[in-house]
Amino acid sequence: MTAQATSSGHGQPVPAGSGTARRAVDPAFWRGRRVFLTGHTGFKGSWLTCWLSEMGAQVTGFSLPPATDPSMFDTLSLRDRLAVHHLGDIRDADALRRAIAAAEPDVVIHMAAQPIISVGYEDPVGTFATNAMGTVHLLDACRSLPAEAVILVVSSDKCYLERGGDHAPYREDDPLGGYDPYSASKAATEVVAHAYLKSFFSGDRTPRMASGRAGNVVGGGDWAVNRLVPDMARAFARGEPVVVRNPKATRPWQHVIEPLSGYLVLLQALAEDAAFAGGWNFGPAVRSLPVAEVVRHAVAAWGGDASAAMSSATQEWREAPVLELDCSRAAERLGWQGILDIETTIGMTMDWYKSFSRAGSATAMMDLTLRQIDDYARRAQP
Repeated sequence: MTAQATSSGHGQPVPAGSGTARRAVDPAFWRGRRVFLTGHTGFKGSWLTCWLSEMGAQVTGFSLPPATDPSMFDTLSLRDRLAVHHLGDIRDADALRRAIAAAEPDVVIHMAAQPIISVGYEDPVGTFATNAMGTVHLLDACRSLPAEAVILVVSSDKCYLERGGDHAPYREDDPLGGYDPYSASKAATEVVAHAYLKSFFSGDRTPRMASGRAGNVVGGGDWAVNRLVPDMARAFARGEPVVVRNPKATRPWQHVIEPLSGYLVLLQALAEDAAFAGGWNFGPAVRSLPVAEVVRHAVAAWGGDASAAMSSATQEWREAPVLELDCSRAAERLGWQGILDIETTIGMTMDWYKSFSRAGSATAMMDLTLRQIDDYARRAQP
């Protein structure tokens, strides 16, 4: 089922249609559009590659090889859907600059990142080099693009400075910062984006730029380490109980399609009006939920002998106990709102993993992925 109203971020529902008129992803805008996408071999990048290519966009990807085995990129044979497939590292400024120049993109979407909190502790230098300096390299290369180009830097809800006991939802103008290398690197990403926006992308004859900050995304095809949903999918497929860390930790859980739709809607709006430049939160339709409740929904959605055990052990890395986003700006100014409730979000996710565990072919998994995208797109129509 879908939610009938979306959260303002403060727990107060914003009825559909409040603020500006609701916007949805417009396939006509993307048909034939040249898109340069970094991080296309990753989880979110793979979903976005599916969506953009299905709408007729000409996608050039620039990324490291898939970081996991299995990976969604390989499972769906997404190489075949790309106009150009670059294997490259965003820390290599020259290679990135050459690829962007050759692609002559209308749209640049920067998703390549080191996305794991625990890896940030293991490799802080690499995390900052990728997330902060990689963004510098990308945006500096984009300075040569024509004024008609639009750019989106994809960031994270972890970019906000943790408030301690104050659990009010984070707004786009709240202080940035981080108490761990990953979170700090995402704050640095936003600082870099803001500096380039004000210095190089604010004139009448310059490209336009925005950033998107999303919460904890879930969905089929994520196989990253130390993530709740992939851990559950692996355990359930083996017929084993999943051991759950931090059952009381609270996050803004949302299906990966939701923030991707926000990014695409934002880029459509930005192409029309420079007033949409800057940072935007894209969160779920419902308030943030504790890990234990998400696990309960996943066990029910998988069915059979799926089970979970809550662990009292303390993990080796620290992360914020509570995160919640205020998305009222996107609802009121952009006309974008999350629409999926947690039952639908987790149900879609477990359906994908169950199909994969039954040795679904590349064609079958692609069909399921596109059905989920198409179903969401229908629900999201104004």
